[in-house]
Amino acid sequence: MRKVLNWFSTALTVFLMVIVIVLAVVVVVAKASGGEPTILGYQLKSVLSGSMEPTFQTGAVIAVKPLEQDEKQSLQKQDIITFQSEEGPVTHRIHNVIHSGVHTMYETKGDNNNTIDKDLVLSDNVTAKYTGFTIPYAGYFTQFAQSREGSALLLIVPGVFLLIYALFLIITGLKSIQNQQ
Repeated sequence: MRKVLNWFSTALTVFLMVIVIVLAVVVVVAKASGGEPTILGYQLKSVLSGSMEPTFQTGAVIAVKPLEQDEKQSLQKQDIITFQSEEGPVTHRIHNVIHSGVHTMYETKGDNNNTIDKDLVLSDNVTAKYTGFTIPYAGYFTQFAQSREGSALLLIVPGVFLLIYALFLIITGLKSIQNQQ
């Protein structure tokens, strides 16, 4: 029984420490990169609207791969891209590719939208391509984590739990020493 408790204690300590470290890294990286967490070269984007349902749901996190300049002009119909619009970043599917001289433009549409987007997307405004990786509902968490209150709370709460657990271990150790005397 004692071995099981020791193993559980060690596992819980490691788990809490890993959570604190991972959350700290995610918050710092998100703040340093202007709110776009990046893992292994992929950006994680929160889905804020239902325009691409059922491909991905509102509140999901999707992984997109940032594109080099030459890749931006070789995208094809049905690719899902993230591009910069007047309202901010948008992720929609390419409905049609239009070549006009040296320029390549994309006609885009959200899968759940009835009409094609009103403006063509110049290839220079494309920032990334969807990789097919989605985490449902995680976007709500990342939006909260990127807020001032959320980032503070996510760093403080696991740290407090780790301190409480450390105090519990110290008290348990002291009681064990007292019982042996």
